[in-house]
Amino acid sequence: MKHKLAFLTMALSLLLSACTLNRPVCATSNPLGSKVGVYKQKSILFFSPISNTDAAIQKAAENGGITRISTVDHNITFFLLFTEYRTIVRGE
Repeated sequence: MKHKLAFLTMALSLLLSACTLNRPVCATSNPLGSKVGVYKQKSILFFSPISNTDAAIQKAAENGGITRISTVDHNITFFLLFTEYRTIVRGE
């Protein structure tokens, strides 16, 4: 009984665990603004999403109402069966 409970606990913790990587992409000479725009994409089984990086930056800026970009960051979170890609744009 103890072995089954230990196995179940390990399997559940593996399913709920995640690893996140933060990557700064670029910074401009524009002052750091108060607006933040985010664009999310998901992929299954570690395949990367179809859209390219430039399109994700543009969509994140549109989502935040940003016309002058200050910084761009990529955030990648790995789960067991899927990966979430987030493009974060800051500016005015």
